[in-house]
Amino acid sequence: MIVESLKLQNYRNYEYLNMNFDEKINIIYGDNAQGKTNILESMYVCATSKSHRGSKDREIIRFDNDESHIKVNVKKNDMNYRIDMHLKKNKPKGIAVNGIPIKRAVELFGILNIVFFSPEDLNIIKNGPGERRRFLDSELCQLNKIYLSDLFQYNHILNQRNKLLKDIAQKESLKSTLDIWDEQLVRYGASVIRSRREFVREMNEVIQRIHSSITGEKEQIELIYEPNVEEEQFLEILLKNREKDFKFKNTSSGPHRDDMCVKINHIDIRKYGSQGQQRTAALSLKLSEIHLVERKIKDVPILLLDDVLSELDSNRQNYLLNSIHDIQTIITCTGLDEFIRNRFEINKIFKVIDGSIFACEQEDFNEH
Repeated sequence: MIVESLKLQNYRNYEYLNMNFDEKINIIYGDNAQGKTNILESMYVCATSKSHRGSKDREIIRFDNDESHIKVNVKKNDMNYRIDMHLKKNKPKGIAVNGIPIKRAVELFGILNIVFFSPEDLNIIKNGPGERRRFLDSELCQLNKIYLSDLFQYNHILNQRNKLLKDIAQKESLKSTLDIWDEQLVRYGASVIRSRREFVREMNEVIQRIHSSITGEKEQIELIYEPNVEEEQFLEILLKNREKDFKFKNTSSGPHRDDMCVKINHIDIRKYGSQGQQRTAALSLKLSEIHLVERKIKDVPILLLDDVLSELDSNRQNYLLNSIHDIQTIITCTGLDEFIRNRFEINKIFKVIDGSIFACEQEDFNEH
C-alpha cells in the first residue's frame, strides 16, 4: 500500500498544498508550529473520516474559510484509489472514492490503512483507561467494519440511555422504556467485548516477540483485556445497577469502561513500571499494530511518525528505524540530526515553513 500524492486546500494553515511521496521513507522537517502534523492529520482523516486529535471539521478548515478539501491518491494491491474529502463548516462532510460519492463513512474504512504514532502515544500505558480503549478502537475500526458499526451503535444507544436516565429524574413514568434500551445496549456491547478480547489475544501473539527483541530478551510483556463486564453477565449487571444509574443519571457498566492491563515480567506497569518500561511497551504496541494490520489485510499499512524520534532514546530510535525499511513511512521532525547520526537512508525530504512546503534535493541532505 502506497500513498502516492496528497493535495490540500484551505486545510488548517495550508491555503494550498501538493505533495508527491516516495514509496519508502519520507521526511517532513521544520520548526514547531509550522504545520507538519497537519499533513499527517489530513491523511488520517482520509483513512478514517476523523482527526486523530478529535478535532471537529469546522476546527480543521482554514481560518476565514467555509470549506476545505483533501485529495489522496492511494495504490493498493495493484488498484488505484482517489479519496476526495470535502469538509464544510456547517454541514456534514462529503466523501467520494474514485469520483463516486459514498453515503456512509464505514465505506471508507479499509481503503487506506494507517498506523499513526505520536508522542502522546508514548503515554498510552501510564494514562487512564480511555487512552487504551482509544488504541483498541482506532485499529479495530480500520480492520473490521462490523466492529465499527457495532461500536457506533453501542455509543449511540449509550448516549440515548444516559439521556433517558436524566429524563426519568423529571418523569418517572419513563422507567418502563428502559428495558428496550438495555436490550439494545447488551446486544451491541457484547459484540464489542468479543471483538476486543480477540484483538488483544492476537496482539499478544505478535507483541511478545517484538518486545523481547527491543529489551534484549530481558523483559516479557503480556497484554490482558479487562472488560468492565463479561458479555454473558452484561444484562444482569445492568439490572443490578439500575438504582445507582438512576441516582447518578449515568450508565455505570459496559465496554465504555473497559481497560487493558500491560504486564512486564508479571508486574502491572500501568502502576509500577518505570517511564522507560512504559515507553518501550508503547513502542512495542505500535510496532505490533503494523504486523497485525499486515497479517489482516495481506498488505503493509502506511506508517505516520509524528515527531516521535525526539522522544525516544538512541536504542529505541535505532530499533524503530531498523523496523520500517519495507513500509512506506512519513516522518515529521524538527531536524535531520538523528538520521545523519544513524546513517539512515532517506528517500525524500520536505521542509515546511509556515504553511509552505519545499522539496529538498538529496544533495542538500548530504551537506546538512
